[in-house]
Amino acid sequence: MRQGMRGQFPQAIKIAAAIVVPGSIAIRRPAGLRVPDGQEVERECGAHANRSIATHADRWNENRARGHADVRFPNGDPMSYTRFAAMIATSTVVMFGLMYATIYSLDHVWWSETRFWMALFMGAMMAIIMLAFMLGMYTDRRKNIAIFAGGAIVFVTALFLARSQETVEDVAWMKAMIPHHSIAILTSERAEISDPRVRALADEIIEAQRREIAEMEALIASLENE
Repeated sequence: MRQGMRGQFPQAIKIAAAIVVPGSIAIRRPAGLRVPDGQEVERECGAHANRSIATHADRWNENRARGHADVRFPNGDPMSYTRFAAMIATSTVVMFGLMYATIYSLDHVWWSETRFWMALFMGAMMAIIMLAFMLGMYTDRRKNIAIFAGGAIVFVTALFLARSQETVEDVAWMKAMIPHHSIAILTSERAEISDPRVRALADEIIEAQRREIAEMEALIASLENE
């Protein structure tokens, strides 16, 4: 076995040398064996890729023509309505969280009904817009109508609740105002203000917002303990 392996090493060295230095060593090949040139290899690879894409495209068009809710694209990824709903829900939650991205301090993070309604009507509008752009991917007519109608209802309802403040009472109002005041502190403190009069105004806003946040936190604790 060792002798057989020893016999293979010289041949391997010859092959490696031929690859590194073309024409340096002549490697024997069986008679009648034709090595395709670069253009032939490129043409064959391109033809194979085109056949693969055509096959997947035919399957996608067939599923679309049948009105399947689970349509597959040429790359094989399923586009289901469950996945669409998960995408919208995830985006809505992320948008709600990002509304707190510009607060001054983490201890100013309080639950805000107003921000919740805002994230909800933005998510509803996003669902309507995205589905409108992707109708070719989602072909179930009844489900599409339900999404458009449901999105419109959620949008109008959440927008009304955000603007009317119908559900916001004493404690909820203060919890929503603390993050709002915190954003005012951040922008007033870190803005590149050069005019002394504007700087004085910004400092007054910072002082007032800090004082009001402390007052609201004390009132929240008092009302929640009653």
